[in-house]
Amino acid sequence: MDPPAAKRSRGCPAGPEERNAGAGAVRGRGRPEALLDLSAKRVAENWAFEQVEERFSRVPEPVQKRIVFWSFPRSEREICMYSSLGYQPPEGEHDARVPFTRGLHLLQSGAVDRVLQVGFHLSGNVREPGGPGEPERLYHVSISFDRCKITSVTCGCDNRDLFYCAHVVALSLHRIRHAHQVELRLPISETLSQMNRDQLQKFVQYLISAHHTEVLPTAQRLADEILLLGSEINLVHGAPDPTAGAGIEDANCWHLDEEQIQEQVKQLLPKGGYYGASQQLRSMFCKVREMLRMRDSNGARMLILMTEQFLQDPRLALWRQQGAGMTDKCRQLWDELGALWVCVILSPHCRPEERTSWLQLLSKWDKLDVCPLEEGNYSFDGPSLQPTAALIPELLQKGSTCITNMEGWVGHPLDPIGCLCRALLEACRLEEETLAIYPDSGPEKRKVAYQHVPVPGSPGESYLAMALEVALLGLGQQRALPEGLYAQDKVVRNEEQLLALLEEVELDERLVQVLRKQAGQLLEGGPFSGFGEVLFRESVPMHTCARYLFTALLPHDPDLAYRLALRAMRLPVLETAFPAGEPPSNPLDSIMSNRFPRWFILGHLETRQCELASAMLTAAKGDPKWLHAVLGSIQQNIHSPALLFKLAQDACKTATPASAPPDTTLLGIALELGLQVMRMTLNTMTWRRREMVRWLVSCATEIGPQALMNIMQNWYSLFTPVEAATIVAVTGTTHATLLRLQLDAARREELWACARTLALQCAMKDPQNCALPALTLCEKNQAAFEAAYQIVLDAAAGGLGHAHLFTVARYMEHRGLPLRAYKLATLALAQLSIAFNQDSHPAVNDVLWACSLSHSLGRHDPAPGVGPLGARRAAKPLGADRAPLCQLLDAAVAAYITPSHSRLTHISPRHYSDFIEFLGKARETFLLAPDGHLQFAQFLENLKQTYKGKKKLMLLVRERFG
Repeated sequence: MDPPAAKRSRGCPAGPEERNAGAGAVRGRGRPEALLDLSAKRVAENWAFEQVEERFSRVPEPVQKRIVFWSFPRSEREICMYSSLGYQPPEGEHDARVPFTRGLHLLQSGAVDRVLQVGFHLSGNVREPGGPGEPERLYHVSISFDRCKITSVTCGCDNRDLFYCAHVVALSLHRIRHAHQVELRLPISETLSQMNRDQLQKFVQYLISAHHTEVLPTAQRLADEILLLGSEINLVHGAPDPTAGAGIEDANCWHLDEEQIQEQVKQLLPKGGYYGASQQLRSMFCKVREMLRMRDSNGARMLILMTEQFLQDPRLALWRQQGAGMTDKCRQLWDELGALWVCVILSPHCRPEERTSWLQLLSKWDKLDVCPLEEGNYSFDGPSLQPTAALIPELLQKGSTCITNMEGWVGHPLDPIGCLCRALLEACRLEEETLAIYPDSGPEKRKVAYQHVPVPGSPGESYLAMALEVALLGLGQQRALPEGLYAQDKVVRNEEQLLALLEEVELDERLVQVLRKQAGQLLEGGPFSGFGEVLFRESVPMHTCARYLFTALLPHDPDLAYRLALRAMRLPVLETAFPAGEPPSNPLDSIMSNRFPRWFILGHLETRQCELASAMLTAAKGDPKWLHAVLGSIQQNIHSPALLFKLAQDACKTATPASAPPDTTLLGIALELGLQVMRMTLNTMTWRRREMVRWLVSCATEIGPQALMNIMQNWYSLFTPVEAATIVAVTGTTHATLLRLQLDAARREELWACARTLALQCAMKDPQNCALPALTLCEKNQAAFEAAYQIVLDAAAGGLGHAHLFTVARYMEHRGLPLRAYKLATLALAQLSIAFNQDSHPAVNDVLWACSLSHSLGRHDPAPGVGPLGARRAAKPLGADRAPLCQLLDAAVAAYITPSHSRLTHISPRHYSDFIEFLGKARETFLLAPDGHLQFAQFLENLKQTYKGKKKLMLLVRERFG
C-alpha cells in the first residue's frame, strides 16, 4: 500500500489545519455544536447536517474535521471552467455543444436521479434523450471530491475530452443547487465499523456475489494477503477508504485528464496553420489564464503538459535541420506560451518550491536542441546594431543619437510590460460572476469595467493608475527596432495589444492626471524616451502610442496633446535617408539601401504615421494655428506619395461636410498636400496619377476659381503636358465645373482664357500628344485656334509623325475645314512610305481617306487662306490624269504589277482561283487611267508569254479576260 493510501486509512491523524477555500478552521471536540462554531451555515447548507447529526457525533474527530473541510465545490464557476474551453459563439447565439450548457439543460429537464453521497464520493444517474428514432440513454456518473475540488470523475458515456462531459456537469450542479435532496452517507469505513463479524462477512459475500465477475480475483488476492501474518497489508494500521477524503497535508487539485491534453495538443499543433486548430489552441491558452486567475494549481500543470507537447513537435527538428524559420502561426503560439510562463513564474500566489521547480523545468527545456530561438529562426545570426564611432489556483550632425536600449520592453519575447499591465488591470476588474458562468444569461456583449483598487502601503496609489503608467512607460521607451521580420511584427502586435487594453479603460480625472504627468515626462525624457528631442535613427517610431495619447489628452489639455503628437510624427530612419527639402530619387520606394538592416514593417509604420497625422488634421479643423503646424510636420516627415494623397483626400472630406459651410483653411491644406504629391510623382508616373490629377482639380474647384487658375498657370511643376491638356484644362472648364463655381461672364471668360493658354503651352511642349486636345479646347476662339493650328504645322516639319497628322487632319475635316485637312494630309503623305506587300499597313485607310478628300475638293488647286467652319467647297472632282491623283494611280498600278510576278513564281494550283480574283481587282484599277485598257492588255500579254508553262493557269486567264 502506498503512503497516500495509508494516509486515507481510517484512524490516521488528519494533520495540521490549513487555510482553505472551503469551511473555516474547526475547533473543539465532542458534539457537532462545538465543531460548527465558525462555519455552521456553510456546513449545514452543503451537508444537510440535521439529517446525520446523531450518527455524525459518533465519528472520530479526525474524520469529523475532514468532513467539514472536504465539502463539495460550492462555486458553479469552477464547474463551468472545467467543462468549457472558453469557446465564444457568435454574438446573439449560444452553442449547445458546450458541455456546461448541455449539462445545465439536462439538470433543468429533470434528467438527474438516484443521487447518493457516500463520504466524499458522489454518484447518480443521468438520463439523456435520444435522437429521432433512438431510445433514451442512461449514464452512471461517479465523482470524488476533496476540499471543494472535484478530484476524479467517471461517466458511462466514455467521452474522452479535455474536460468534464455534460453528465458530470449535470450531477455536479444537482449537488450544488439541490444539496438537501441528496441522500448522504458517512464514509464507508465508518459504516463498516458499526458492523459485527457476521454482518461484515455477509456484507463482503453479498458484494462479491453482486460483482463476482469483476472483483472475485481481487477479493481472493486480498484474502490471501490478510491470512498471511507477515504480509505488508497486515503491517499497516487501518485500511484505505476512497470515500473518506484525504489528509489535510495532502496536495489536492481539480481533476484534469492529462492524457487528453497531451493528445489534443499533439493533434492540433501540426494543423496550427488552419484557423480552427489555431483557435482551439488559443482556447486552451485562455483556459490556462482562467485557471491562473482562479488561483487553480492546474493552470501551471496544464501549461507544463502543453509545453512538453510543443517541444515534441516533429517540425522543430525539421526546421532546425533545414535552418529555416517557423511559420508565422507557429511563432505566435510559442509567443503565447512564453507569455503564460511569465505569468506563472511571476505569480505572487505560488509557493517558493513551486517556482523553483518551474525554473528548473524551463532551464531544462531551454537546453534542448529543438527549443526555438526568440526570433523563431534557427539560422538567425544578425549583426549588432551598435553604430561605429565615425557614424555616431554623423548621426549627431543629422539630429540623431545612439541608443542604449537595444532590446525594448514592448516586443520583448516574454512580453514583460503586457504581463504586468494585464496583472494590474486584472486586480481592478469588475465582473459579474453569474454572467461569466452561464452562457444563456444574454446575448449582449459586456464591456469590461475597472475600478480603482488601492495599493497596500502606498497611500494615494491605485493598481489601475499603475497599469496605465506601466503601459505608457513601455510604449514610450526609446528602443531599437529589432532585426528580423517576425521580431518587428511582434513589436507592432504588442503595441496594438497594449493600446487595446488601455482603450478599454474609461478615463476619469485621476487617470487623466496620470496621462498628463506621463506625457510631460515623455517629452522631457531625453534619450530614454521615444518622444525625446533627439532620436536614434533605428528607434521604434511612436506613432501608434501618440495617437492614443493625442485622442485621450485632447479634451483635457489640447496644447500638450498637439505637442506630443507633433513630436511623434518623426520617422528617423527616413529622415536620415531623405534629408528635409531633398526629395527621394524614387519616392514610391520609401526605404533606400543603407548600412542598417531592412525595416520589414516600414509600410505598416508609415501607415500608422499617416493615421496620426489624419487624426490631428481632423481634430484641428477650425483652428488655423494647429492646422498649419500639422501641415508643416506632414510635409517634413511623411515621404510616401500614396499616404500624402490619402491625407489630402481625408482633409478635403473633413473640410466639406454636407450640412455645414466648408473650412477654407483645411481645404487649402488639402490642396497644398495634393500639390506636393503632384510634384513628388511628376517624374515617376504611377497608375494612380490620373486619379490624383482629377482629385486635385476637384479640390481646387471647391476652393474657388483663383485656386483653379493657379494650378493651370503653374502646371509645369505639377503635371505632364498630356495631364494638363487632357485632364486639368478640360475638367476645369466643363459645364459641371462652371456650374459649381457660379461665375459671371467675365470671370468665366478669364477661366477659359487660362485653360486655352495652358493647352497651347502643352501643344508646344508635346505636340504629338497635346495638339489635338489643344485644337479642341480652342475651337471657340479664332485666334487661339489659329495658334494651335500653326503649332501643328510647325511640328510637322519638326518630326510630328504621319499618324498624328492624319488624326488632326480627320479632326479638321470633321469640323468642316477640308482645306486644312487636305494640307495636313499632304504633309502626312510626304512622310509615308508603304511597300507593295504591306497590305495590312495601319496607314492604308488613312491614304484612302486622303484620296477621297482630294477627289471631293475638285480639279482646281486649293485656294490659300483659312476656310470657314462649315461645309466643304463645291468644286468639280479632280481627274485621274492630273496630280495628285495621277501619281497615286501610277503607284497603285505598279503595286499590282510587281506582286503579280512575285506570286506567279511560286504559285500552286490550289491558289489559281485566288490569283484570277486578284487580276480582276487589278483591271478595275487599270481602267481608271485614260489608257488603262491598253495597259491592262499589255500586262496580260506579258504574263502569258512569261508564264506559258503554266498552261492550266493561262487557260483560266484567257477564259476570264480574253
